[in-house]
Amino acid sequence: MTTLDRNEQIKLAAKKDSYWRGVWRRLKQNRLAMISLVVLAVIILACIFVPMFSGYSMYQTAPSEANQAPNAVHLLGTDKIGRDLFVRLFYGGRISLGVAVAVTALECIIGVILGSVSGFFGGLVDTIIMRVSEIFMSFPFLMICITLQSVFGNSIPTLIIILAVLSWPSIARIVRGQILSLREMDYMEACRALGISNKQQIFKHLFPNVLAYIIVYVTLSMASVILTETSLSFLGLGVNPPTPTWGNLIQEARNLLVLQQKWWYWVPPGIAIFLTILCFNILGDGLRDAIDPKMQR
Repeated sequence: MTTLDRNEQIKLAAKKDSYWRGVWRRLKQNRLAMISLVVLAVIILACIFVPMFSGYSMYQTAPSEANQAPNAVHLLGTDKIGRDLFVRLFYGGRISLGVAVAVTALECIIGVILGSVSGFFGGLVDTIIMRVSEIFMSFPFLMICITLQSVFGNSIPTLIIILAVLSWPSIARIVRGQILSLREMDYMEACRALGISNKQQIFKHLFPNVLAYIIVYVTLSMASVILTETSLSFLGLGVNPPTPTWGNLIQEARNLLVLQQKWWYWVPPGIAIFLTILCFNILGDGLRDAIDPKMQR
């Protein structure tokens, strides 16, 4: 490797480092985004560690202690068969957040690959992929989810696959749009002139420049998936009880007696859902503004 090549690599590394430093600096200036990041970190850590150090499990029942209001022993009370709702709240958070992470990861893998191929090759390949994505986007999302869950059964793997397969077109179109503009840049002309393979052009030279937009999409998608899982679980079509999720914890609120007199059944998971979705959305907006300084207010 020549000295010139090493210098060029150092300059490129420094430029990349300064870009992400700038993103972090601009994000830190957004107080709401930073508060949201801290709140999300607290929620995630609580969901991980609270069940580990609790004296109760999510399935442990005590009929003699059923329907207790919050007290010193059971901080969020107990349900109709005596299960501790404080522990089940954080176990449910594990499941809901885990499903959101898995769905977002899977849909991003599918969408980024298809969007990259579509934007890079164009022509017939682009037309086919985009028409398929339009077909998926034309489906009434929640109704299709309900139908597929009813057909294939309520399980966590089934839920993850269904949500991911129905959600990939959004990120695919974002990636395609970015790559369509990037592939005409001078450095891509240089890549083609040097005979660099298509695979390397896509994943080594184009993908890093789209990564920032994918990160923003991930934060917003997490909120969307949590809301969808909550909706399906509330309807009895998400994760099967007794495995707790935030959605099937608030399912008890369908009973008018519980809704009026046993607020500890549904208020804590409702607040957890509200805070988590709100923080993901605010953080996503903050990341969008930090990544593109022109969008800052």
